[in-house]
Amino acid sequence: MEHNYEKAIFAGGCFWCMVKPFDTQPGIISVVAGYTGGHVKNPTYEQVTTGMTGHTEAVEITYDPTIIPYEELVETYWQQTDPTDALGQFADRGDSYRPVIFYANEAQKESAEKSKAALQASGRFTQPIVTKIEPAQAFYPAEDYHQDYYKKHSVHYNLYKEGSGRAGFIRKNWKAK
Repeated sequence: MEHNYEKAIFAGGCFWCMVKPFDTQPGIISVVAGYTGGHVKNPTYEQVTTGMTGHTEAVEITYDPTIIPYEELVETYWQQTDPTDALGQFADRGDSYRPVIFYANEAQKESAEKSKAALQASGRFTQPIVTKIEPAQAFYPAEDYHQDYYKKHSVHYNLYKEGSGRAGFIRKNWKAK
């Protein structure tokens, strides 16, 4: 049977924290942590963290659009990030942690732009929504030890998510509304 799966790429700070929210939804085939948006082929974590490769930590999601539409993925994305912070996310600072929706086609671009405009108009945040919407570039999977981090190292993952400020921000700005 032929599957017409699609891909979505989102950058929202540390990729460890971006896997679980998508991985646990119906219609998600896979979520891969990795790097995109830079000028070095097959970068390593050590190279990306220098800030010299131009890459951003991101997740590449393979999904079944007949089960979960792209618009729903974008909604999940917003609720994992601080869309008012262009200089990183939570404790992670710099270009490699910047928030970006990378679109694969015009339909994804239009959907992301519409969602961003709706979020801005909602008044949920008093500051401007600064998350970038950019064309997808080559995506390079991160090293194995970064994949499914929330499953392999759940205690450290939960401590990191809380300690970085991400969990508190989500509770304050998304769950309570």
